[in-house]
Amino acid sequence: MNLPAGQKTILIIEDEPAIADNIAFAVSTESMVPVVVGTAGEVQDILDTRSVDLIVLDVGLPDANGFDVCRRIRATSNVPIIFLTARQEEVDRIVGLELGADDYVTKPFSPRELTARIRAVLRRTGGTEPKPGATPLFSIDQTRKTIFYEGRPLDLARYEFRMLELLIGHPGQVFSRDQLMTHAWEEPDASCDRTVDTHIKTLRAKLRQIDPESDCLQTRRGWGYCLKVDR
Repeated sequence: MNLPAGQKTILIIEDEPAIADNIAFAVSTESMVPVVVGTAGEVQDILDTRSVDLIVLDVGLPDANGFDVCRRIRATSNVPIIFLTARQEEVDRIVGLELGADDYVTKPFSPRELTARIRAVLRRTGGTEPKPGATPLFSIDQTRKTIFYEGRPLDLARYEFRMLELLIGHPGQVFSRDQLMTHAWEEPDASCDRTVDTHIKTLRAKLRQIDPESDCLQTRRGWGYCLKVDR
């Protein structure tokens, strides 16, 4: 995912909503884009569909051990990983780092401390430190299937969510009606091209309820639609 300069995507894998929300808020205030999931089963879908700059990974997930999740990620990716855990034993710290984690934070923790560690890891691994003061336009909470625009939740139907999720994941890339339909609909052949146009129109209206000047959903005549890369 190619975000505007200075913005990094942070995948937060945490099943406790209060903790996930605190991390996501802290990350967003540092001009990074949070993507939140609550189970290990959702992780691969995210990694298959978008670029992630760093992962914050809870060791105690409900459907898998975080160490096992780290092993699976490391089999195909060198994305930086920071473990979150309530375990304070040194053996866990050693095991986590030997698996390829880049840092290790014990609960309870300060969100400011975590974002400082995220910035440090991004610098160490070649990432650029986000520019403070800017707010990402979009963030996605996969656990709640909610997209936030300028920090406010959008009231989206299922197909609207899926279409906007795809566009957010590939800003600047033009998608045809067929591509959007294939991604969003379970049975795309049962719908017509104009259904996509109708949903795009509705999406624009919902974005403008938050920002009346919003023009981030762009039409490329004869080609399809894309998400504007800059404001």
